Amino acid sequence: MNNYKYLIWAGTAFLVVASVALLAYTSHLSNTAATTNTVSFEGEGKIVAKPDIAMVSLSIVTEATTSKAAQDENSKKSKTVTDFLKKQKVDDKDVKTSGYNIYPQYNYPQNSKPQISGYQVNQTMDVKIRDLEKVSVILDGVVTAGANQVNNLGFQIDEPEKLKAEARQKAIEDARNKADKLEGQLGIKLGKIVNFSENTGGYPGPYYMKGMAEGLGGGSDGPSVPAGENEITVSVSITYQIK
Repeated sequence: MNNYKYLIWAGTAFLVVASVALLAYTSHLSNTAATTNTVSFEGEGKIVAKPDIAMVSLSIVTEATTSKAAQDENSKKSKTVTDFLKKQKVDDKDVKTSGYNIYPQYNYPQNSKPQISGYQVNQTMDVKIRDLEKVSVILDGVVTAGANQVNNLGFQIDEPEKLKAEARQKAIEDARNKADKLEGQLGIKLGKIVNFSENTGGYPGPYYMKGMAEGLGGGSDGPSVPAGENEITVSVSITYQIK
């Protein structure tokens, strides 16, 4: 009797294990079929647009015998620069301090330890210029107001995601058109989409200038800084299951 119960239990266990294995094998075959009988199409979309903002980094560097004196002098120059930017209709939200450093300055007497001779304060501000017609005037004016360095001028698009969405739509349409043509040429039927990927390129802006302070200040018209155009490109890959 016990042997009979054992055989029943063993048989039931075998059926359960076999059922699980069969389900796993069936799922594997289904997944394999969905991924092996596929075809992929590449598409590309491009959007060309003129930049609508300029980004520039300004540095105000001051030196004095004491840290407080250097900071006070830096604050005066910083206020003069920000007051000038306000007169040029640059919003407060578009001007921010991105770096503020105080460095001791040393002299090196012969046969003696280095001695602190003073302090240098370096304040960096990032400025967003929305009126591109004022870029030259602002670059010239901030140096006159007290900025020692003008770095990394770049023309950009303020909301690139909108243009990216347009470029993506063009890329998808390009890939779908290729898929439609292949269906007719090969006489196949495409099923559901099983994979999608994209790659974006084309920004930041195309134009940069570095270390411009030496050539600015005192000019009537300011420097010539053409903005050019920006190109945003989106490439997509769409994979279809073949029915």
